[in-house]
Amino acid sequence: MNLTALETFLAIVDTGSLVRASEQLHVSQSTVTTRLQTLEQNLGTTLVHRQKSGIELTEAGRRFRHHAVVMVELWSQAAQDIALPDTVDVVCSIGCHPDLWSGPGRRLFDTIRADHPQAGLTVLPGDQAELERLLRGGLADIAITYEASVQHNQTVRSLDPERLTLVSDRVGTPMRFDPKYIYVEGGEDFRRRHAAAYSDAGTARLSFGSTDWALEEVLRNGGSAYLPTRLTARHIADGRLHPVADAPDFTRSVYLVLSERAATWPWLEPIVETLTPT
Repeated sequence: MNLTALETFLAIVDTGSLVRASEQLHVSQSTVTTRLQTLEQNLGTTLVHRQKSGIELTEAGRRFRHHAVVMVELWSQAAQDIALPDTVDVVCSIGCHPDLWSGPGRRLFDTIRADHPQAGLTVLPGDQAELERLLRGGLADIAITYEASVQHNQTVRSLDPERLTLVSDRVGTPMRFDPKYIYVEGGEDFRRRHAAAYSDAGTARLSFGSTDWALEEVLRNGGSAYLPTRLTARHIADGRLHPVADAPDFTRSVYLVLSERAATWPWLEPIVETLTPT
């Protein structure tokens, strides 16, 4: 099994067609077919059913796709690692939920750069499922996430929770029944507590799965939304946003997860301690 065969298989999956895969890889269709057949022979199973409308993964193909992605990414990371200068003594990969980058993600990155300049750093974005995959596959050494299920040989640290407050672009916005209210996804616990606090409210016309995008929408087009105070503080200070009176606050848990490898780095523990609450 070689890297080219894996990349060809993933191109077939991504494009949904052997023809389009050949165009993407700039090789002939017969070359793509040969590579796929060789891969299937090596694995002893059929990965793809060929149809006139395109391809359909077999159950084995669906299961193998995850492993193919991990192997290609590991190869890419290995190539990057050995290409680093001699002054780099360790490569640290940080997985971070996109909404947490501007807070604890950026603080961790900046602190490592300042306190351990010999480290080569890679930052990878992802939602909860993607971050778990990166940790499990050895592609991330550290993850900053809103949820943390304790896995074998991983260390989980609680960080300061996010405080979510209701803010608006208008002074005097009502706590309830604002027609410009925007619902921002904040996880299962937030959904439950939000529903209890606003049981008499209807469904918001707009909803966002990203706090950064929701903030941009409020600032550009107006509205009210529950957003992290770390994002809204400066806009409240300059008068662009206003806290909504009498609205309840919520919190959202934040975690830092260390892989077994990262937990052995003596230089990392003091950095982690600066991020974790006392």
